[in-house]
Amino acid sequence: MVPDGLRFAFGTLTVFRVRVERWDRTAGGAAMVLAPVVGLAVGAVAGAAGALAAWRGGALLGAVAAVAAGALLTRGLHLDGVADVADGLGSGKAAEDALRIMKQSDIGPFGVLTLLLLMLAQVAALAGQFALSPGRGALAACVAAVAGRTALAWGCLRSVPAARPGGLGAMVAATVPPAAAVAVTVLAAGAAGAARWQCGAALLVGVAAAALLLRRCVRRFGGVTGDVLGALVETAATATLVAVALA
Repeated sequence: MVPDGLRFAFGTLTVFRVRVERWDRTAGGAAMVLAPVVGLAVGAVAGAAGALAAWRGGALLGAVAAVAAGALLTRGLHLDGVADVADGLGSGKAAEDALRIMKQSDIGPFGVLTLLLLMLAQVAALAGQFALSPGRGALAACVAAVAGRTALAWGCLRSVPAARPGGLGAMVAATVPPAAAVAVTVLAAGAAGAARWQCGAALLVGVAAAALLLRRCVRRFGGVTGDVLGALVETAATATLVAVALA
């Protein structure tokens, strides 16, 4: 299932042109476990773009370039999820009404504010790393991208149901065994820690932050949706960057 899982992951989570040959829950579950590989690819490109911009134009420009590159490579999919989840949680309405709000194409005030603060936090944290060196900034961008995709395995645990039928969320919900989520997290943290121990610890902080959001969303909406999974990605990535900045 590794080839099918990778194709599913790259085909659904990035703009990379990949032919998805299997579209079923088995391939979807494999994709969620292998998603950190997607994060590595996206993070490497975003980090390289940021390092180049920082080298020529300064740390702040490098940070903006890295965040922008990550958004472009994913069509802003996860950022859209953040905004929709913020509107759903902030609405204060019953689960059914909150899910309807999340499905609407417009973005409400909670979504705008959350998206603005989240991206500012990412840029600020990355700017500090790029100020130290282009390499440090690139590493932070890469680790954050991997952390975000590592959180997807936890969002798709077998104990976590889909909040509604249909869509990518329902396709991959409840497909990942707990042992697989633990294993991929340990591997991702170990790889990040091998580059710099603070990065390994920061990745675990990011995944833990996403787990807290997941718990809130499951209680509020009754399960996960594609938007919730996108929000987990960005939450884990942002928390990882903040942890790196504070380490």
